[in-house]
Amino acid sequence: MSVEISKLASGLTVVTDEMPHLETAALGVWAGVGGRDEKPNEHGISHLLEHMAFKGTTKRSSREIVEEIEAVGGDLNAGTSTETTSYYARVLKADVPLALDVLADILANPAFEPDELEREKNVIVQEIGAAQDTPDDVVFEHLNELCYPDQPMGRSLLGTAKTLRAFNRDMLRGYLSTHYRGPDMVVAAAGAVDHSQVVAEAEKRFATFEGTPGPKPQTAQFGKGGAKVVHRELEQAHLTLALEGVPQSDLSLFSLQVFTNILGGGMSSRLFQEVREKRGLCYSIYSFHAPYTDTGFFGLYTGTDPADAPEMMEVVVDIMNDSVETLTEAEIARAKAQMKAGLLMALESCSSRAEQLARHVLAYGRPQTVEELVARIDAVSVESTRDAARALLSRSRPAVVALGSGRGLDTAVSFAEGLTRARAKARLH
Repeated sequence: MSVEISKLASGLTVVTDEMPHLETAALGVWAGVGGRDEKPNEHGISHLLEHMAFKGTTKRSSREIVEEIEAVGGDLNAGTSTETTSYYARVLKADVPLALDVLADILANPAFEPDELEREKNVIVQEIGAAQDTPDDVVFEHLNELCYPDQPMGRSLLGTAKTLRAFNRDMLRGYLSTHYRGPDMVVAAAGAVDHSQVVAEAEKRFATFEGTPGPKPQTAQFGKGGAKVVHRELEQAHLTLALEGVPQSDLSLFSLQVFTNILGGGMSSRLFQEVREKRGLCYSIYSFHAPYTDTGFFGLYTGTDPADAPEMMEVVVDIMNDSVETLTEAEIARAKAQMKAGLLMALESCSSRAEQLARHVLAYGRPQTVEELVARIDAVSVESTRDAARALLSRSRPAVVALGSGRGLDTAVSFAEGLTRARAKARLH
């Protein structure tokens, strides 16, 4: 695989990885803007803008956009996250110029027709309603609010019915021109692509984007932790716990990821084995770590019978505290093997590879090589993992949210304080 990178006059970065054995290509535009860039009166506008990208341009109707791509057997999609918004396509190699033309058109020449805008706002209101009917979405929404109070990081990406109603085409155009700028955008392509061709097409089609960076979002501040019980009549109690993690540039990132995997990253993880396999307390339990530009989010989720919620949280806290000091070489090796396998498997998918390249450029300014990433994984040791775990448990108070019914939820969330107490007790000895 051959990674090439070029920076255009507008500041936009083009990065490609030619995979000669493929006949298809994945390509897209990644912009370094997402939910955390929104002001209070813009709550949900990043996601709405992503939706509106496919609702017509000055050159193509909404139907023509999808028909042109699907007529050549391709597909088109987009996604919004906390820090990025992406627009991407998968096509045959001969149709790479067409895909770039469509992607550039939807960002450079959106029509924002008022009727289409009103329809799409209603679609997102339905999406919000669907999310409110999904308990594991609701519980994480409350957890984010608790972890990042009064900040864009703590708000839902979807917005609210009230904020959506206030948006108009001028607000969308203003947000687009403010945040979609050359230095904050990446065109990434992988598979059956030619770098010089992609550069030439991008130079021609993305020339109108501003060459100065957009404004930076406010610095994230992890909250003071604490507990929240949300009462709702449900069959299960949904329990979540969060701690402040580390940002993308932190040297302990891979060690913390190894700890996260050992704790709740798969069927061999400590939580899965103890809580599900031995005790039968749940169907699903997992932990994860999401690194951002200036902060990180360690999270844990499980669902259980409301009557079992106190036991569940007590076991979770005990396992987390115990794991810090009892990690084994075998567990470290297994977690590292899983991480390397995930990394290398992603290289076999042109879609995953294009996304990886774009995210690396936005986060680090350049693509990280496979050799670099593998070396960082290999460098993780038992001691570095323990250090990362100790830092995780002492960096912040836990934030915990329980959603469901029954008297046991208040008892369950109170057990989360055991994480802080155990760390404080250890520091005194």
